[in-house]
Amino acid sequence: MHERFWITTLGCPKNEVDSEKLTGRLAVGGYEPAQDPGEADLVVVNTCAFVDAAREESIETILELDGLRKLGSRLVVTGCLAERSGEELAAALSEIDLVAGFGVPVEMRTARRVVRARTLASPAERSPQSFDLLELPRPPASAPWAYVKVAEGCDRRCGFCAIPSFRGKQRSRPLASILVEIEALKAREIVLVAQDLASYGHDRDSAASQHENASCDIVELIGAAAQRVERLRVLYLYPSSLNDRLVEAIIGTGVAYFDLSLQHASGRLLRKMRRWGDAKRFLERIGRIRRLEPGAALRSSFILGYPGETEEDHDELLRFLEEAALDWAGFFRFSREDRTLAAGLGEQVPSSLALERLRECAELQEAITARRRRQLVGTTCEVLVDRPGRARSFREAPDIDGVVRVPRSVPEGWLGSVRIIGASGPDLEAVPAFDLVGGSAP
Repeated sequence: MHERFWITTLGCPKNEVDSEKLTGRLAVGGYEPAQDPGEADLVVVNTCAFVDAAREESIETILELDGLRKLGSRLVVTGCLAERSGEELAAALSEIDLVAGFGVPVEMRTARRVVRARTLASPAERSPQSFDLLELPRPPASAPWAYVKVAEGCDRRCGFCAIPSFRGKQRSRPLASILVEIEALKAREIVLVAQDLASYGHDRDSAASQHENASCDIVELIGAAAQRVERLRVLYLYPSSLNDRLVEAIIGTGVAYFDLSLQHASGRLLRKMRRWGDAKRFLERIGRIRRLEPGAALRSSFILGYPGETEEDHDELLRFLEEAALDWAGFFRFSREDRTLAAGLGEQVPSSLALERLRECAELQEAITARRRRQLVGTTCEVLVDRPGRARSFREAPDIDGVVRVPRSVPEGWLGSVRIIGASGPDLEAVPAFDLVGGSAP
């Protein structure tokens, strides 16, 4: 009888990809998926460690699953928290049987149950085996869309981010392996992700003599990937990398969706973050995108309460949000992270003030998003039905944006034209522009 496994995934889309690759690895090793953690022989928690709240959720989930698992099962913790705090985690939580990192080595000191980039390859093997998670095969997509991670790590040193300290420097995958994965997933939409997607291939350029496809960059990747899937979307673009060549490549896919990592609009504060740009430069790039494609959708994320943020900086961000009129935006309160520049900065902003500023920005953006959504009523667009009743056009990325609600009779995986008949906050309501056997919709 095959042993069974259960994986719980926390955090970002990149973690979701890691879990799917781990699923494929376990299946090859002879494991079968369990229906719930209580019947699993191997329980895996793929953790997030980006900010305090994510770490707390990871620990709570570990303890919760320990209470649910059956006697004799193994509880393995992997992902970012394992990479970042493997020794401390293994020493603090006796409930864990193994802490297994994916990337940067965790030095074995006092914690004897900490290993790097390992898992149980088969039920018969009790000694962990190493592997390169980034290049593992995955099972076909279980939904009409799928994320594909094209690189690991990051070469930037933003003042607030600890990810390079535990995920390491950027390591881009060869183009050929990415294309093989896209074809094997058999999804109608592919979403390319990386910590710094626009820098894809830069590290391979520096080692051209050692790697196949070393000269491939993000534009070439987009062009090649778009030929192999009906809908291609890209996430996490650093704004200084967004030149006309990249903008035109994204527009050329037919999915004019731009996810720009801006973080703030105050040039003074962005320099403290070790980031590029300011409101003027950002607005120029946004304006350029909209001149090339008036219907383009734009998303970004912003940090409130970074050390030294003043009322003037905050007011500048509010003015920017009004003028930029982004379709989507996420707002996050600054979290002080060890091994970052910001951890040692003075001028810490009180948490209550940062939260007040966040709420003010979120309220403004909600109104902007609702207004832009109402403007779409009466138009037609192509949508992909993710599951009965819920679809997305090119304007909505999975998991993070609003949705297009369609009749539940429209089957999952359907890709076709709809007419927008209503809007409610971030969500739209639509009906097929043509019935599913070819006639006009009523």
